[in-house]
Amino acid sequence: MLTPAFDLSQDPDFLTVAIRVPYARVSEFDVYFEGVDFKFYAKPYFLRLTLPGRIVENGKEQGSYDADKGIFTIRLPKETPGQHFEGLNMLTALLAPRKSRTAKPLVEEIGASEVSEEGVEDDDDEFDWEIEQSPYEEVPESALNPNCRYGFGNLRSGVFQRLQDELSDVIDIKDPDFTSAAERRQKRLAAELAKFDPDHYLADFMEDEAVKKVLEYNPWWTGLYSEMMASLGKSQEEENLAALVSFSEEEKYQLRKFVNKSYLLDKRAHRQVYYSLTDILLAYCYETRVTEGERNVESAWNIRKLSPTLCWFETWTNVHEILVSFGRRVLCYPLYRHFKLVMKAYRDTIKILQLVMYATCSHFWNTEESKITWSISFNEGETCTPTNT
Repeated sequence: MLTPAFDLSQDPDFLTVAIRVPYARVSEFDVYFEGVDFKFYAKPYFLRLTLPGRIVENGKEQGSYDADKGIFTIRLPKETPGQHFEGLNMLTALLAPRKSRTAKPLVEEIGASEVSEEGVEDDDDEFDWEIEQSPYEEVPESALNPNCRYGFGNLRSGVFQRLQDELSDVIDIKDPDFTSAAERRQKRLAAELAKFDPDHYLADFMEDEAVKKVLEYNPWWTGLYSEMMASLGKSQEEENLAALVSFSEEEKYQLRKFVNKSYLLDKRAHRQVYYSLTDILLAYCYETRVTEGERNVESAWNIRKLSPTLCWFETWTNVHEILVSFGRRVLCYPLYRHFKLVMKAYRDTIKILQLVMYATCSHFWNTEESKITWSISFNEGETCTPTNT
């Protein structure tokens, strides 16, 4: 658990707690307060405060969230209006746990009471609300390596110094804040070589009944792509092209939940974003095909594992690097390790990107300066052989 940065202020009637949680899910958080106790939890953050005065839940409490700054602001009514809370700037004292009220006696009579084994197990499984906390300390930018950036457009650094323990099962790279992009690539390639299993690959190559089945599956974009190609033969009106892709009510609801943020990206960062998106799309296409559109508990793991952008914070300089990396990882990690699935994912990703371009940017296609040309194409008769796997 991470102790977030927080700040306390007060007026005659309210205590205000501002908590900075930039990497938490806004939709999943818990707040508890009663008397002098205040607890806040939003994974991976946990904050427990022992307040110098009493607060009360009377319907006047308020809460808000600033998405741009990642700050929760909670206003709590004082039990005694007008009371001044002393020591709100003593952060260490506020974080210290209260003394346990259920301490065991120094002398205990054996056999005086019998406690069932089930009761003992339940007690051991309870969450320890009195875990030790330490005040948040901001890491100065001068202490960070400028060559160890990652995330959207390679704009982030210093994130995983405190999140490494929480996200060790999510990312494969250790200490990304002190590992350059070149070192990350070297370690990724070494991990792939160590993971590659020739027996597994040969088994899938020789006994490919299951692979043939998923190759024949038609994902959701197949029909839309066929409609798009048919419509292009008849008309190139923007209305017809945009109508090919539409959102369901559930998808529109998810889009409304997204936070609208603007980023100032230079040309290099823009290119890195597009490369990363292509890498993630390849993993998504593979996962959608092998599960035949039915996501399961391992789907997120599969996508993360197949995308070096997500699990190794990889940076790219061209599309060829992405294609080679994806092919290597398909033959190393998932259940089905067959090169035909690699080629199929290539084609599927191209179809999705072409659908997006035709549906949203069709009004640019007739202008010479905005025309986009795809140089990657696959014919049904082409064959490819994996190398350097």
